Amino acid sequence: MIERSETETTRSEERAKASGGVLWAGRFDGGPAEALQQLNDSLPFDRRMFAQDIEGSRAHVKMLTEVGILTADEQSQILAALDQVEDEMASGRFEPAPGDEDIHTAVERRVTEIAPEAGGKIHTGRSRNDQVATDLRLWTKRELHELAQLVVQFQATLLARAEEVGDAYLPAYTHLQQAQPVTLAHHLLAHCWALARDVDRLLQTIERVDVSPLGAGALAGSSLPLDPVRTAELLGFGGVFNNSLDAVSDRDFVAEALFDLSLLGVHLSRIGEELILWSTTEFGFVSLDDAFSTGSSMMPQKKNPDIAELARGKAGRLIGHLTGFLATLKGLPLTYNKDLQEDKEPLFDSCDTVRLTLLALDGMVSTLVFNTEAMAAQADNPFAAATDLAEFLVRKGMPFRSAHHVVGSLVRAALAGAGSLPELVAAHQDLGPEAAALMLPGASMANRTTWGSGGPVATANELERFRTAHASVVASLR
Repeated sequence: MIERSETETTRSEERAKASGGVLWAGRFDGGPAEALQQLNDSLPFDRRMFAQDIEGSRAHVKMLTEVGILTADEQSQILAALDQVEDEMASGRFEPAPGDEDIHTAVERRVTEIAPEAGGKIHTGRSRNDQVATDLRLWTKRELHELAQLVVQFQATLLARAEEVGDAYLPAYTHLQQAQPVTLAHHLLAHCWALARDVDRLLQTIERVDVSPLGAGALAGSSLPLDPVRTAELLGFGGVFNNSLDAVSDRDFVAEALFDLSLLGVHLSRIGEELILWSTTEFGFVSLDDAFSTGSSMMPQKKNPDIAELARGKAGRLIGHLTGFLATLKGLPLTYNKDLQEDKEPLFDSCDTVRLTLLALDGMVSTLVFNTEAMAAQADNPFAAATDLAEFLVRKGMPFRSAHHVVGSLVRAALAGAGSLPELVAAHQDLGPEAAALMLPGASMANRTTWGSGGPVATANELERFRTAHASVVASLR
């Protein structure tokens, strides 16, 4: 057993008390300046990792007992103290002390108050450097998994709406100009597939997060007979670090998570932007539920798509967190630097932001009403069938560029007042009434037949593919 003399313990405690209870007090004659303490302290935001810190401490204590550093009685005392601290923190009864500069200090200080002798050994063979990296990885694993579930839930809402609308159709856009008609289900599924990539990225990031740094110590490991593989196993990590320097300095997983969340936010912003446009009087494609829209303090007639606007605005916040953190990382030498304390606030806020945005958009999409008649009226604009007319000529043997020119000339003539496009097409020697029928309501949309396209048959096949893919992901997240 590794013991510490009673005299040494007493002196250490006296020095810590004289220096405000900080963990590194032995090297200093006095406590930190108030400005330093305020800048340095992270407890106000990292206390949300208390469950992970206690979980990591339990695993560390069990490992220390297994390798003979702690006795069974000491383990029992420390684990009981950790249970009490967890209960105090979860219930809100925990009272921070002036020297609690972070969640690790707070937990250890309180454990030592509850079990003075045994609690003083809880930090044996451990540094806050590997401790915080462990806590943050445990927290990130759980959080990204929950966010992936929320994305999948939102996909389910979009899928349900896509199944509900049947063969309703609308114009699709390029450059925000009407392009070609597609089924509404096809449009909704486009967002589903983009979100599926977001889920893939989150799950892949979780795989890289799933590595335990506990046992790396401050940066160089330990001379004590620690068993990092055992603590990784106790904590449910899929692997253990290979290099102690890299283990305490690595925040790639935070940067990856921030990127994943930023791109997810961009996709949610795009959905928000479309809902903003679709809910305008000019588009009139959707009507918003009262519970998921707001009014004006001055204009009684207004119904504003605030959720969609906030989804659009929050994307900038997420991108800012990512770029800011990358700037923090870019100049850091190995290994741990206090700059890395800046990893938590952007990560925590990004997770909170994405969570709220997903929940709000889910409610908004699930309750809105699609005005399919207004959509069809716009999609049946004869000009939307221009590509179909060109392809009609291609099937008759005309080169596409020539066909494009013929149809473009007819469009120009129609816009100049020479007649309606259907009339001009019906009278054209290479087109005629058969081609003009392509401009009848719904005809162009039904003409989309290729794999993954926006016609009814292709959309039905796409729905089945997405149902299968979505069900597989849902099962994997259970």
